Amino acid sequence: MINEDLHKRFNDAVNFVNDYTDPLPADLLLKLYAYFKIANKNFDNPGSRTPLINAFKANALFQVKRISIEEAMEKYVELVEKELKTL
Repeated sequence: MINEDLHKRFNDAVNFVNDYTDPLPADLLLKLYAYFKIANKNFDNPGSRTPLINAFKANALFQVKRISIEEAMEKYVELVEKELKTL
């Protein structure tokens, strides 16, 4: 069962990223993408029309495939707090 505090912090971090308007480095976006997908148990096809982008997304998911949903949520929040909220 996911802790309510973690769930709230994760949703707040997702909303923060969704509202963020400055450009973000590709490596950061890929990490956020992978943690988000794991946290939401969404392992569908990346869906980009560009094969290279799909390959990068698939690689990002492959790198974190063994972490739990809770760990993915925590890492997403930590990444947002470390990389974005300090800008």
